[in-house]
Amino acid sequence: MKDLLSVYAPEHRKVLLAVAAASIAGIATIDFVTKPFVSIGFLYLFPIMIVGGFLGRSQIAVVAIGCAILQEAFSSLPESEAVVRLVLSSAGFTGTGLFISELIRNRHIVLRHVSELEEQEKRRKDAEQELQYLVDTSPAAIITIRGNGRIDLANAAAHRLFEADSESLRGQSIESYLPSLHAVVRTHSSKVLRTALQCRGQRRGGDGFLAGVWFSTYMALDGPRLAAIVVDLSEDLRNREDLSLDHLLKSARILMSAVAHEVRNLCSAALVVHRNLSSIDALASNEDFQALRTLIQSLDTVLTLELQPSDAPAATSLDLTSMIDEVRVLMEAAYGESQMQIDWRLPRMLPPVIAERYGLIQVFLNLAKNSLRAMESTLLKRLRVSASEDGSTVTIRFEDTGIGVSSPERLFHPFQPGAVSTGLGLYVSRAIVRSFGGDLVHEPRLEGACFAVVLAVAHVRDSVNA
Repeated sequence: MKDLLSVYAPEHRKVLLAVAAASIAGIATIDFVTKPFVSIGFLYLFPIMIVGGFLGRSQIAVVAIGCAILQEAFSSLPESEAVVRLVLSSAGFTGTGLFISELIRNRHIVLRHVSELEEQEKRRKDAEQELQYLVDTSPAAIITIRGNGRIDLANAAAHRLFEADSESLRGQSIESYLPSLHAVVRTHSSKVLRTALQCRGQRRGGDGFLAGVWFSTYMALDGPRLAAIVVDLSEDLRNREDLSLDHLLKSARILMSAVAHEVRNLCSAALVVHRNLSSIDALASNEDFQALRTLIQSLDTVLTLELQPSDAPAATSLDLTSMIDEVRVLMEAAYGESQMQIDWRLPRMLPPVIAERYGLIQVFLNLAKNSLRAMESTLLKRLRVSASEDGSTVTIRFEDTGIGVSSPERLFHPFQPGAVSTGLGLYVSRAIVRSFGGDLVHEPRLEGACFAVVLAVAHVRDSVNA
């Protein structure tokens, strides 16, 4: 049929209509010549079948009536029944032409639909191939699980993660590798879930790891399924804990230095008092009094021992823009319910600076916490965070509408009277900033308080070192 339809192609229209016209003329001529002997009017069906593939319905009817008139004109049948024969012939020719027309039209529709389906199938296969390539080359483990807890699909990264290179994961129970995910599949497979979890994972050899899992459930033709992306978070956890420990030790070292400084001052004062009391004859010869001097001097000697720097990595070039974006998320999440308005006035891009990411984040969060505490009793609670650059340094300012600073000369001294807790927050924050070559300063304001973190631009530091 497809080959037949190719005959009715639009480019053949003129040729075939000419053939149909010639056929009608030829049949009429032969019918005229053979009129006394035999009628060949039925042959008009063939040109009608030709024009049926190209002409409209009204045009087909006109041609059919014309062929019926020619047939009757050269017919030797009685004239008394001519009208009946003319009507029946016209109806037969018209019906044949319309039948061919509808057949061709429906066939074109079917072929066009088939072509669309083939194109959709091709696109679907292309999409499946791209998706399969994406899954196969993904560095994250991707698995799909049936409702019975059996793995249906697993990419190469999943085999590496679970150490199953030599054996396919398909058909195995996910319970052996991710028990928590197996419980989700068995208990919530009928629900639509799109969420994430952290759980304990296990490799084929029995080694455990911290797994980060992003998964969703869906319904397939053969039942519920679960699709999941799994990554190993163990290394990130170790790095995060190591970094936290480093900063804990660093902060503890700063606190110990502050305590040692204050105790040394007390020791110095005690030695002055001891020296003054030595002028009393009764005490000058007293062995316990002399032993007290020795103890004070020993304590002062212990406190003057220098604390060695930690093995924490030195400050390096830091992308300040991305770090502030992270701080912004943390601050808005932490202080969103405190009715504190945070006015961010930062340029779109800031140059890289010399700093240490984790320590600088702690400093910024501590300054925001101090501002929040200072604005507890004020009606307007607004913290403005701004940044400016002068070529060699970048200054980030935290300016609030709080009660201000009553004794700015003692701001960065530890153990201040009246301070919240131990009064070490600003002392430790400035020590952290100074540890990577920056500074934390107080800028006086008529109302509220403003603290500025000054950091060296990375390329300036590099050019100086060069």
